[in-house]
Amino acid sequence: MLSITLNMYQTLAVAVIALLLGAVIRRKVSFLERFCIPAPVVGGLLFAILTCILYVAGIMEVTFTDTLREVCMVFFFTSVGFQANLKILKTGGKSLLLFLVLVIILIIGQNILAVGLSKVLSLDALVGLCTGSIPMVGGHGTAGAFGPVLEDFGLVGATTVCTAAATYGLISGSLIGGPIANRLILKYDLLKTAVTDDDSLLVEDEAHHVRNLSNYAPATYQLVLAVGAGTLVSYFLSMTGMTFPIYIGAMIVAAVIRNVGEYTGWFEIHMGEINDIGGIMLSLFLGIAMITLKIWQLAELALPLLILLIGQTIFMYLYANFVIFNVMGRNYDAAVITAGTCGFGMGATPNAMANMQAICDKFAPSIKAYILIPIVGSLFADFINSLVITFFINLV
Repeated sequence: MLSITLNMYQTLAVAVIALLLGAVIRRKVSFLERFCIPAPVVGGLLFAILTCILYVAGIMEVTFTDTLREVCMVFFFTSVGFQANLKILKTGGKSLLLFLVLVIILIIGQNILAVGLSKVLSLDALVGLCTGSIPMVGGHGTAGAFGPVLEDFGLVGATTVCTAAATYGLISGSLIGGPIANRLILKYDLLKTAVTDDDSLLVEDEAHHVRNLSNYAPATYQLVLAVGAGTLVSYFLSMTGMTFPIYIGAMIVAAVIRNVGEYTGWFEIHMGEINDIGGIMLSLFLGIAMITLKIWQLAELALPLLILLIGQTIFMYLYANFVIFNVMGRNYDAAVITAGTCGFGMGATPNAMANMQAICDKFAPSIKAYILIPIVGSLFADFINSLVITFFINLV
């Protein structure tokens, strides 16, 4: 069998090709666009399937050098850390805090279910965690980040399993969110409870995201400083004896920098530019993570993986339908929030927004839902999820 090894620069170039190919395919296939499947996932999966066929057929084995995957991952999660604005959390009031608590319970519940089902199926608990909040609330970004961590614990093919689960979650979360909200609204005649709320918080938050070309350099410097200082935080955290993802220190430092800037006014945080840079890093990270997948490692886990994922889907349906809806008020806003929770609870915030948009286009706007879902889904869920996942990994 012919063996080819690509260095880190060649690997990055192939990842970009996969990203661009995925973007073209995504535009042409409405299904992919509708369910917000990321372009790097589309193109990268095609490359992974190709390398799998070549490997299984005994023709060629392609080995990638994924050094830059970690770099891109750290920068992306550092940009996520900058999202943790406590001022917005405080402004959101009791509803925001209540919803945040519900999301934390969701994250913990997904992991308890994953570990429990894996025990029933006589699987390694780490295999179960590959279908828990890592790919569900975490999505592809967290799947690609924690997959190597689980592999370090001896779970071969963990990144592949996590990524497959994340792809399943994106589709499932988009499929169940809208129908659940639609049924609730019609069953309880909730449209009569729809109200127009003050959207000043949305306007204020959007003001922090205005882009300026001259700010991309200082935004990059802020990211670099957070990453550098974060290595020291990660070092001290590792002295506790627990295993933490490499980016956790950078996320913590980024959150501190953001809130110091917000509360003191000593310096400006260029959130719009940081979001853009983080988005680029995420795309590159996903591209590298996808093309380096070894799909053939999924074969023996196919049936157990399907059972675990169906279990997560049922749990998400029950939790959204009976917990999220009831606790958030049993009104129109609560129904729209339920649709959004299915979106990011099994996939990503864009899926959540797409779910809510479909409902709001059919019935009426819900300013409350459009405030809570992006703030919790984008700002706090990934941060909290990383801590919970770390706890469960060290627990099992």
